[in-house]
Amino acid sequence: MSELEPRAIRVLLVEDDEDDYILTRELLADSRRSQFELDWISNFDEALTAICRFNHDLYLVDYRLGERDGLELLRRAKSNGCNAPLILLTGQGDGDVDVAAMRAGAADYLVKGDIDAQLLERSIRYSLEQSRTLHALRESEERYALSARGANDGLWVWDLTRAEVYYSPRWKSMLGYADDAIGNSPDEWMSRVHPDDVELLRGAIDLHVHGDTPHFESEHRMRGRNDEYRWMLSRGLAVRDANGNATRIAGSQTDITERKLAVERLTHDAFHDALTQLPNRALFMDRLQRALETHRRRATARFAVLFLDLDRFKIVNDSLGHVLGDELLIGVAQRLSEMLRTSDTVARIGGDEFTILLEGLDHITDAVRTARRIQEELLVPFRIGGHEIFTTASIGIALSTTRYDRPEDVLRDADIAMYRAKSRGKARHEVFDTAMHERAVKMLQFETDLRRAVERDELRLLYQPIVSLRDGTLVGFEALVRWDRGGELIRADEIIPVAEETGLILPIGRWVLTEALRQLAAWDAAGIGGGRIDIHVNLSPKQLLQPNLVEQVTSALAASGIAAQRLHLEVTESVLIESAEAAAALLRDLKAAGVCLSLDDFGTGYSSLSSLRQFPFDMLKIDRSFLIDGGESARTDEIVRTVSSLAGILGMNVTIEGLETHEQTERMRELSIEFAQGFYFARPVRAEEVAALLSAKVEN
Repeated sequence: MSELEPRAIRVLLVEDDEDDYILTRELLADSRRSQFELDWISNFDEALTAICRFNHDLYLVDYRLGERDGLELLRRAKSNGCNAPLILLTGQGDGDVDVAAMRAGAADYLVKGDIDAQLLERSIRYSLEQSRTLHALRESEERYALSARGANDGLWVWDLTRAEVYYSPRWKSMLGYADDAIGNSPDEWMSRVHPDDVELLRGAIDLHVHGDTPHFESEHRMRGRNDEYRWMLSRGLAVRDANGNATRIAGSQTDITERKLAVERLTHDAFHDALTQLPNRALFMDRLQRALETHRRRATARFAVLFLDLDRFKIVNDSLGHVLGDELLIGVAQRLSEMLRTSDTVARIGGDEFTILLEGLDHITDAVRTARRIQEELLVPFRIGGHEIFTTASIGIALSTTRYDRPEDVLRDADIAMYRAKSRGKARHEVFDTAMHERAVKMLQFETDLRRAVERDELRLLYQPIVSLRDGTLVGFEALVRWDRGGELIRADEIIPVAEETGLILPIGRWVLTEALRQLAAWDAAGIGGGRIDIHVNLSPKQLLQPNLVEQVTSALAASGIAAQRLHLEVTESVLIESAEAAAALLRDLKAAGVCLSLDDFGTGYSSLSSLRQFPFDMLKIDRSFLIDGGESARTDEIVRTVSSLAGILGMNVTIEGLETHEQTERMRELSIEFAQGFYFARPVRAEEVAALLSAKVEN
């Protein structure tokens, strides 16, 4: 075995059944992550002698060992100084042996009938890690005890009747002060205590003064002469009169800053991975437990666990060595930490396995999208030690909607899903919950199909007429995008949200603009509309904030030969609220290029007409929500009249959207609304139907 390879874990099995020995040997041989050397003893006395030689890393002890049981062996081994972890094995019907085993010092407790290779290996690894952590903690506490015995503590005596405190020179020097720099007031102490600790300190003193505690003890921070805080441990005991009333408290003060820092470091090390500094399994499971408890109290507090395993990581280790393999793990940890939210938890639980806890999810697809983003991020090669290393990951996803009771079950299902992903070709993700998985796949498939639809020219435009209410003439068309998905036309309200989220809105928006202008030019060339109709194209917020938008528009106009004033670009109120300054600048540039600008869905956002003075709109399109029939119509009609009047003052035309009835049309005409569109005039039509529509008489 080379020095770079880890040595095998030495295990002693104490078991009086040879069949169980053979089974255990086979389970350890099936281990995927560790190598084991297994010894076997069937006799209680021989086992105790072997354990006391301390030649093994861990002991597997059967509960039933003839006349004496495994618990007795466990207690005897501990009393003889055995610090190596012992795992107790028992059958199905041994009752509350688990509690007794833990009280006797067992590292874990396993039921034979439930043990498989994966569970046994994880129990051994966890027990060894826990043993190392406890050993480090004992050493730290022993070092502190030795140093404390040689320390020179500061002394103090508080005369409660006179409200005076004697502070020894050492007490004062611990804070950086000379003997004459501090008086004898209690405030000399309290005023230097950290604001967050002062109430706890006063409370501890009061409890002892009133006889509620046998002695006074408090750990708190104190500000020194250099304005830095240090941790102090104060202990004291009250002197009482014949009536039991406290008259004085005498005590000491010890600087425990180094101990506090050591404990913090030890705590950090106990809950963080030494290589990547990510949380380890213990900390991850603690946070997962809290997420479960929150979800039980509030069902809307959804979470997901992602179990990530690097594909073919062993090849990197074998070909480039463990040092570069470790560097790759560090690089993966950094990428995961940088791309996720601060509220998420990323942990390394061993080897090349990482887990991620996503909290505060709105929908299952949030977890699935995160998994996909991780896989896309890992496609970017890592440059390590002069090498360009490519890696992928298989990811399993478990969701809180499965209603788990234990964090171990969540991690188990995520692990199972990860192996399912790995078995289906690696570099993919799988959701454990079948129903959720199907819905997530359906939505993600929609996104994938939409991406392909752009590439395969499956998008179509329908055209909805815009009519003059004065004379009924058709003055323009609004271009509406549709997706011909296997003969079914998918509407824009299903396409646009997905396109916005994935960035597809930019190529889709460019295509809609170019295709609408091309079609308008084709109608002109065919003599359809006599060159008098305009085309209206919607711009999404992401399109509007593109720095090269003006160049895109002018290039499309030049390619089509359409005059700029015949193109109406429509934007919604939301972009004016979220990015008013940037939007205003781009709108002015578009206006300077000669195009017309419309504010779409007016009345659904929060902007006001007075704020529109900074935006160069030519038209307001009033939302269909103002077309209320019945008792409320008079009130909404007055709002429409007011909007129309103010728009006229600002030099804007007004279009009403969504007209469906003759009554609505007449009301809008009476309110002097210039233009309208809606099913009352015509539904959106295909390009080849426009000629027939123009030749027909539009109803007045």
